[in-house]
Amino acid sequence: MVTLTFDGLTQFDPDGRLLPALADRWTTGQDGSGRRYVFHLRLGVKFHDGTPLTAAAVRASMLRVLSPATKGGRPWPLYPIAGAEAYAAGQAGDVSGITVLGDSGVAFSLTEPLAIFPKFLAMPVASVVPAPPPGDLAQRAVGTGPWRFVAWQHDDYLLFARNPSYWGGAPAGDTLMVRIIPEPLTRAAEFEAGRLSVIEVPFGETARWRRERPDQLVEKPALRVVYVALNNRRGPLRDPRVRQAINHGVNVPEILAAVYGGRGVLARGAIPPGLAGSDTTRRRYGYDPAAARALIADAGYPGGIDVRLWRTGTNVELSRVAQAIQAQLSGVGVRVELVERDASSQREAARKGEADMVILDWWADYPDADNFLYPLFYSGSFGPGGNYAFYADPSTDSLILRARRTTDDAARTALYRRIDERVYRAAPWLYLWFPTDLWARRPELAGWDLPVIFNGQRWTGARVAPR
Repeated sequence: MVTLTFDGLTQFDPDGRLLPALADRWTTGQDGSGRRYVFHLRLGVKFHDGTPLTAAAVRASMLRVLSPATKGGRPWPLYPIAGAEAYAAGQAGDVSGITVLGDSGVAFSLTEPLAIFPKFLAMPVASVVPAPPPGDLAQRAVGTGPWRFVAWQHDDYLLFARNPSYWGGAPAGDTLMVRIIPEPLTRAAEFEAGRLSVIEVPFGETARWRRERPDQLVEKPALRVVYVALNNRRGPLRDPRVRQAINHGVNVPEILAAVYGGRGVLARGAIPPGLAGSDTTRRRYGYDPAAARALIADAGYPGGIDVRLWRTGTNVELSRVAQAIQAQLSGVGVRVELVERDASSQREAARKGEADMVILDWWADYPDADNFLYPLFYSGSFGPGGNYAFYADPSTDSLILRARRTTDDAARTALYRRIDERVYRAAPWLYLWFPTDLWARRPELAGWDLPVIFNGQRWTGARVAPR
């Protein structure tokens, strides 16, 4: 599936930094609380259909996304705005927290301070479309970005043309085609035949491509974590010593090399190394079977424990990781039964707290450590919110809420590191790794780099050089 994103009020650059896009600047409330944001739109920006961008269009786009009548979308990034959640639930007729200030100003008032709110507005849900939107918008998208929609051949390709009027400068290339090829090996064959400019290297091909095409590869740590959630409310897993033992009982580097082709960075917490707040020097639990057995005995289980690890067969790599974990934990007295279900059943069991252990991966929606702390470890995020470990600690909750309200970047980063360290020592997870994205690019492609966040790729500098 290919998701189109268009300019919103802000954007991420390929390195995940937050940049003003349609807005040339924003200010917070005078008290510096992070509770009110005022955006000043760029002058002269037009949609691809020629209509001007106005503050009224911004407000209308937000209301369109939040409307109960709208099908699809994930409006939760807009819920911090005063009145937004009630409007989305059909309990209010308007959203009081979005105020138009003339033609070029928009103010957002939040229900509580949220320092990272501008990053929410760089997500696809906050993309701005003309008001009223064209009737065929779902099939012929209209935005203000560097690429203008031309055609969509379903299940085949998307075609774009350069927008010569783009405020940030027209793209270097004339056209951009996104091919839709679900089968990884077919994509690889198309790339090798010269019919694709870039592809993600299939896992099974990692060793061969590293050996045969090292000069064409681009590799970066992804804003993603692979882990096993240990249900902190079930049986022996309620004891942190048992959870720490599980971390000592698995040879993570060995599994990473054997199953993932080494495409990952060993996790020393939950914050990926590309984000502020990550600690890449923190001492890991490390593979220590003797320590694992001692911790389990000390917790009152000298005969070992029995647990069930849920996995899904549709993710071949993670399914193999689960098998390796089962084999290694058997040597430290942790008898693991594998429970295989389809992805939706697995996730539903995890959300309901019915799984002892469940192997998962988590992708960033926005490039900030908050996206790995608030959903995954805040007690208010139990189950559907993302906290599948059902980890609960009042001190951690307090620190997470404090970080969300802290507008000073350095102070917030320090809080992130403190939270991550505290959670890591409680071992609510079996910490595995942060995957690295591995892509290949054709030698004739210039001006392209791999973005750290999915909607940070603009393709404005990419061009195919003459052979």
